[in-house]
Amino acid sequence: MKHEKETKPMSGYTMLFMILTLITGGVSIIVLFNSPLSIVLFVLVLFLSIGFFFLYPNGSRVLTLFGEYKGTVKEHGFYWVNPFFVKKNISLRARNFDSERLKVNDKLGNPINISVILVWRVKDTYKAAFEVDIYENFVRVQTDAAVRKLAGMYAYDNFDDEETEVTLRSGMEEVNENMEKEVSERLAIAGIEVLEARIGYLAYAPEIASAMLRRQQATAIVAARMKIVEGAVWMVEEAITQLGKRQIIQLDEDKKAAMVSNLMTVLCADKDASPVINTGTLNQ
Repeated sequence: MKHEKETKPMSGYTMLFMILTLITGGVSIIVLFNSPLSIVLFVLVLFLSIGFFFLYPNGSRVLTLFGEYKGTVKEHGFYWVNPFFVKKNISLRARNFDSERLKVNDKLGNPINISVILVWRVKDTYKAAFEVDIYENFVRVQTDAAVRKLAGMYAYDNFDDEETEVTLRSGMEEVNENMEKEVSERLAIAGIEVLEARIGYLAYAPEIASAMLRRQQATAIVAARMKIVEGAVWMVEEAITQLGKRQIIQLDEDKKAAMVSNLMTVLCADKDASPVINTGTLNQ
């Protein structure tokens, strides 16, 4: 497999001076001798002018002569090359690519919508020009293929397997690293350098989004309830312990059970409790 060969052609200013000299000579021939040789000189000037081109920073021109690769010009400036050279312009600037939102299945088979943001640039102009047909389309297609493959390697979340540490939603750093590696391997054939690859959009597909939202809400409610119950048990235990230490009141097992039941009801209730004042004895 061939690789890029950088070249530096003749300065355009030197050839421009020679062409201006030919133009001056042609005008002199017309004025002094009225010879048809001046027409030949003007045709030659037009032909030589085809070889001029400008190159801006972070740009390149791939030069070919009758199908043979002659080199790539990368240094910006004003140049002249053989007029028979075909000059293909390839930008070396970094580019952003925001892929379409793809509908794929995660590791557990759940349909999700996902897209990726890719920052890339051409590194090897020979591969970009000759190893693939249209390298911009190649980047888009291979990026979508990498996203589909990566989405199938991870679950969206760890609802079904709490031991799973890396998911598409929680393990962004590792997922993005694997995404960048996967895309880089696919685009290497086209001489493309991947500067960054990361997930730009991630969500459940619309047909299951509402169900998954209710599932997340239920999980959050259960987790909150567990915290409330844990705190309530500690508070009840502390209350009974402090009452016993300070000998404020003597409680038998039945009274303790009643107090625990009332305190747990008050502490774990969704709504604020309504106080009731007991004006009789504790047993009433």
